[in-house]
Amino acid sequence: MAQFSEISPQQAWQLVQTTNATLVDVRNELHFIEQHPAQAFHLTNETYGEFEIHHEDDQPVIVICYHGVSSRGVAMYLIEQGYTNVYSVTGGFEAWQREALPVESGK
Repeated sequence: MAQFSEISPQQAWQLVQTTNATLVDVRNELHFIEQHPAQAFHLTNETYGEFEIHHEDDQPVIVICYHGVSSRGVAMYLIEQGYTNVYSVTGGFEAWQREALPVESGK
């Protein structure tokens, strides 16, 4: 069975910049609007259909949450749905901010 990989925020940002990887933020809407990683897609139950339409199964997906725990469950779910190149960001958005990586606000 396929597995996801855990990567650092720095590795995640590098993948976003150098590949066609999609960074998905699974935190709640209020926190996402307040601030999220640059170029992140807000993945929720409501936006999953849109995500599926625009994302190829073999295209890298990087999942980020608050602290790096919930993203593991979402990464495993994506693997179960047939995505083959899935990553979870260790330390989540909290670590992303500590690394001073690019952020945006709004939807």
